[in-house]
Amino acid sequence: MPVFQYGTTEIEWVFKVDEKLTNHYVTVERDKKVLLKGPNVSLEEQVKLIRYRARWIKKRIEEVNQPLKEELVTGSRAQYRGRSYYCEIIDSQGLSKPEISFNQSKFKVLSPEGHFISREKFKPALERFYQKKAQQKLGSRIRYWQEQTGLESLMFKVKKFEARWANCTENNVIEFHPRCMEFTNAVMDYIIIHELCHTVEKSHNKAFWQLVTRHCPNWKELHAEVELSGMAL
Repeated sequence: MPVFQYGTTEIEWVFKVDEKLTNHYVTVERDKKVLLKGPNVSLEEQVKLIRYRARWIKKRIEEVNQPLKEELVTGSRAQYRGRSYYCEIIDSQGLSKPEISFNQSKFKVLSPEGHFISREKFKPALERFYQKKAQQKLGSRIRYWQEQTGLESLMFKVKKFEARWANCTENNVIEFHPRCMEFTNAVMDYIIIHELCHTVEKSHNKAFWQLVTRHCPNWKELHAEVELSGMAL
């Protein structure tokens, strides 16, 4: 099994060929080898892909292998719009499932479990929160960038993908993973512009990147932040 040495960290990975994908994706999970998945490439190209994402992979390995706290309590933190925010857990045992709201400075989590919430229940509740916020906030930003660029999509949807942040369909419906709400406003705007450019150019060809550059001159630094997340556009 191939190994890439990044500082003191050995990154051992498994390569899974998936010709349905156009890009390569990296997945890091607890107690598993790093998974590199995508079109078939040589070992030399695999090493380049792992090297490019090595800093992110090292960070994710450290995160996923930390001792798990099975419960979140007041003071735990969750990600939203590029920042980590304080969570207040409120005993709400009359509820059938947890509810999450946000008031500009902290998360308020109503928990049917009491003064704590298990990760098992918190994760889907946070995904529901992201889904709701994406539906509320993305429409206005898409309309803004359609006016700025002259590019138009048929409509937008919020959709959970396995290994990508967004997509533009053949009939120009643009789709966004709800977890896009973890990104800063600047990165989210880039993702919107990226998908709007796909309404004209479906592939990542030279014309596509020229169009992206016209509407988002600093796209390379924003794209690098997306790539470091482990999923791609």
